[in-house]
Amino acid sequence: MKKISIVFLGICILYSCSKEEEYMVIPKNLELKVPSNFPELEYDLTNNPLTEEGVALGKKLFYEGKLASDGIISCGFCHEQASAFTHHGHTISHGVDGKMGFRNTQPIQNLAFFTEFTWDGAAIHLDLQPIIPITSEVEMNETIPSVLEKLSSYKEYEILFTNAFGDAEVTSERMLKALSQFMVTMISGDSKYDKVVRNEDNTVFTTIESKGLEIFKNKCATCHSGELFTDKTYRNNGIPYNTKFTEEEGRKRVSGYEVDFYKFRVPSLRNIEMSFPYMHDGRFGTLEDVLNFYTDGMTENGGIIDPILVKNDGSLGIDLTTDDKTALIAFLKTLTDNTFLNDERFAEF
Repeated sequence: MKKISIVFLGICILYSCSKEEEYMVIPKNLELKVPSNFPELEYDLTNNPLTEEGVALGKKLFYEGKLASDGIISCGFCHEQASAFTHHGHTISHGVDGKMGFRNTQPIQNLAFFTEFTWDGAAIHLDLQPIIPITSEVEMNETIPSVLEKLSSYKEYEILFTNAFGDAEVTSERMLKALSQFMVTMISGDSKYDKVVRNEDNTVFTTIESKGLEIFKNKCATCHSGELFTDKTYRNNGIPYNTKFTEEEGRKRVSGYEVDFYKFRVPSLRNIEMSFPYMHDGRFGTLEDVLNFYTDGMTENGGIIDPILVKNDGSLGIDLTTDDKTALIAFLKTLTDNTFLNDERFAEF
């Protein structure tokens, strides 16, 4: 396990909780433990050092309904821990007043190892990503100034911001950095797969899991590569165009380039067993459905299908037998990290 220590000046912070009492708080440096088989962090902790107080504030904000116009919809509303921080039971996200978006909620895990976020890469820094759901009219439907005003009116946040940043001023930078501190700690790297590759606890794959791994390496690992199980690119995988959401253009919505039409970010497969439904619009409810799509469901969708999914005869898809699919799913389930899914550090209560 890699350990990253961030030096934080232990400055005593003095503030008044009441006219009679004063409390002295020294922010406590927090050590981030990175699994030994993981890549280097992409998030720059020198610009936002982790402290226990900063992470505590971030967690409070993550589950805070006041970030939404109705006082109910929090980040945690659409990102539920037991479902790998996805919106369990919903094909697409819905927010304030039941308004519907047009994309499936992505899991929140290992975000410190990425530099772009959302299905189309609209956010290019973790600190900026929460602005999108907060200000979206179909999600939290708020404005940043309004959120700051609400938070500033509560004594609890006066104390929390003081503990984390030295005084009670509530700013957008501090709010977003605190959210990032919490999300940076959300590292999932303790699955059966991880234990096998790190030779921990005498853990080994079963025969069918080993077979699934070999199939995965031959059929899937080009896109779902490395320990994060994604190459972080945007690809058109031949998914049929969804006529319910005519505004959907995939990566083109961000880049403006026609060649990016219906390209979506290759998702990480970690905790994939628990993060259903699948695809950008949540159209598939099971892993079996996903694999059946890759063998028999791909089609032209108005964009440029990724060449890796085009066979020599010009047809689309990946050749997998029924037994191959069974083995693949067995392997994919070894990516489930129950330690992460049940970690009290990330739980709402």
